[in-house]
Amino acid sequence: MAPEQTANASPGITPLITGIVADAQALLRQQLTLFQTEIKNDLIRTKEASIPLAIGAIVSLMAGIFVCLAAAYLIVYLWPECPYFDAFGVVGIFLAIVGCVLVFTGKAKFDAFNPLPDKAVQGLKENIQWTTKM
Repeated sequence: MAPEQTANASPGITPLITGIVADAQALLRQQLTLFQTEIKNDLIRTKEASIPLAIGAIVSLMAGIFVCLAAAYLIVYLWPECPYFDAFGVVGIFLAIVGCVLVFTGKAKFDAFNPLPDKAVQGLKENIQWTTKM
């Protein structure tokens, strides 16, 4: 009785292959959806990191101009024997140091995440290789 059940219950090879292809297509669609979601999330993070960085740079530039002028004139006011050239040089060097610190801080925020979703890309490559071998 057991051999009859397996002989009657065994489907043909065509539905089996069709099921495998359908599963592969579904898996590929899921991988593409995951890839798109990860790209969108990384773009949102990039936007969130770059907007404050750009606005901060613009505001710092405008403020830096006024502070430079005021600080240079203050140095000349406090030490009348100091030439304007030296006063503006001291202020410029100070602002250059502050600017470097801000740039490296912004760069560290960008380095904190990878803009390309490595796991999703690797999974997608494996699935494409697998489906092309069929």
